[in-house]
Amino acid sequence: MICGELFAECFAVTHYGQTKHPENGEAVLYSIIKLQDKYISRVSHPEPGLSAATYYRDLRDKFNAEVDDIIGQIQHL
Repeated sequence: MICGELFAECFAVTHYGQTKHPENGEAVLYSIIKLQDKYISRVSHPEPGLSAATYYRDLRDKFNAEVDDIIGQIQHL
């Protein structure tokens, strides 16, 4: 759901906002799609050798960091 919300926000900013570089918005949209695909596949296939709690905590922290980065990119369109 988070990726869907990010995509909608970025699309709105790119197509209805006062952005000077819409191609940057398209690049951010593409990165949101890649983010969603990457984390869906990682949730389905945990790394062997790590405890589930450690793996999913790390996964959540990395996802949140990437989401924060994308939010910053949307704000600077």
